[in-house]
Amino acid sequence: MKRRDLLLGAAAATAAAGLARPAIAQGSARVFRMVPHANPGSLDPIWTTAYVTRNFGYLVWDTLYATDSEFRVQPQMAEGHVVEDEGRRYVIRLREGLRFHDGEPVRAADCIASIDRWSKRDSMGQRLAEVMDAMRVLDDRSFEIRLKRPFSLLLTALGKPSSNVPFIMPERIAKTDPFKQVEEFIGSGPFRFNRDEWRPGDVLTFAKNEAYVPRPSGTPSLTAGPKVVHFDRLEWRIIPDPATAAAALQAGEIDWLEQPSPDLMTLLRRNRNITVTTQDPVGLAGIVRFNHLHPPFDRAEIRRAILPAVNQADYMIAVNGTDPEGIRTGTGFFASVSPFATTEGVEVMKGDIEAGKAALKAAGYKGERVVIIAATDIQAPRAISEVTGDLFRRLGMNVDYQAMDWGTVVQRRNSKEPIDKGGYNIICTAFGGYDFMDPAGHLPLRGNGQQAWVGWPTMPRMEELRNAWFEAPDLAAQQAITREMQRLAFQEVPYLPVGEYIQFTAHRSNVQGMLKGVPVLWNIRKA
Repeated sequence: MKRRDLLLGAAAATAAAGLARPAIAQGSARVFRMVPHANPGSLDPIWTTAYVTRNFGYLVWDTLYATDSEFRVQPQMAEGHVVEDEGRRYVIRLREGLRFHDGEPVRAADCIASIDRWSKRDSMGQRLAEVMDAMRVLDDRSFEIRLKRPFSLLLTALGKPSSNVPFIMPERIAKTDPFKQVEEFIGSGPFRFNRDEWRPGDVLTFAKNEAYVPRPSGTPSLTAGPKVVHFDRLEWRIIPDPATAAAALQAGEIDWLEQPSPDLMTLLRRNRNITVTTQDPVGLAGIVRFNHLHPPFDRAEIRRAILPAVNQADYMIAVNGTDPEGIRTGTGFFASVSPFATTEGVEVMKGDIEAGKAALKAAGYKGERVVIIAATDIQAPRAISEVTGDLFRRLGMNVDYQAMDWGTVVQRRNSKEPIDKGGYNIICTAFGGYDFMDPAGHLPLRGNGQQAWVGWPTMPRMEELRNAWFEAPDLAAQQAITREMQRLAFQEVPYLPVGEYIQFTAHRSNVQGMLKGVPVLWNIRKA
């Protein structure tokens, strides 16, 4: 017997003991248990871009529009809309019967307040705010959005599938300062959050929202279509140890392990009661994000000096193993499945440590301390952090590697303080390809300084190009602009693009109806 098998056997016993606590019949068809990829450090999907919080958001809140797997925008809470005044006026009407978990009806005023808060944090929302003239309530179920000039991506923005998602919250909650976290989790989505049962770092539970009214037509696809829930209760079990989580899946103590560790895939695939598949065929992009506010990475020359030493294969193998179906290298700043993907400038990343050392010396690096805040409990950020720490040390940099749980990283990465006051220089994470499809929703490529995503790069030319992309007359013109954006990105280096991977997921074989893309919990049933 192999050591890994022994570890899994021991972990199975631990998992069984640990999961036996709730007074719920084990294996009940009306209860669904899963291990999410991380412990949520925040439950506010507008305040943070963390995907585990986005996934929480899809359970609790709903959206006006949604996106299917063909990237078509579909009405969700909206009954429909009309466009007038040559694209400068949108009138959106809500479906009948929409209610928040506290019994209050969803009103147009709730939608306006929610869009306003979201638009202050999200990349596409910020663009929408720039071209917006006003929003106005017409009646309880109808409101208008008036634009200064036509904006063809308005519905795309309101239906975007990934962070930050414009979830609709009650007006009183949506009026919370967007740079502060909400403290109430009242939505109109398919599940109600059982806040009184929440044990941070251990378990989050949800109850089926019996009052939820799914769309009457359509086909479930990505985040679009009817959201039909087949369970009375959902449990998110936080199990940071990969072997323990995998053992719990093998023992039938959980139904779904969202992101199993790559080194456990072979064992899971051998189990006929477990199905291993891909969750998101679009893929995810790994990034090493620089904090542009503080030395040494406040200088583009230092950031640029790292590029020659980057070997994307090292990163992606660490994240997802050696299966060639699970990794993509030679990628740039746009998702490889996007029409805007380009290899412009990618050749600079050649895995040449000596070239990197020479570039760092020429750039004037003088041994400044580099603080990497690294997650320990979520696979991709952990692996990318470890490879980055090793790479920087091999380059001769003075690395201060600070390991912590993902929830702490999510909280701390918002700090703009210098490193001697609790700040940082580097965070490592991954974004879904949906977020990197084009400049509109690409948060880490923004160059709007203090208003940018964490790391806060100031790149005026990048902002000019982004604005020009929105105004471009056709696809060819947009592609020319994104090529220039990538050329500029390899000069300014807002972050290191370290490759893409296809996330595998594992669930019990009796689980049916799981949708591809964002890990949502509607449409799923157990046979």
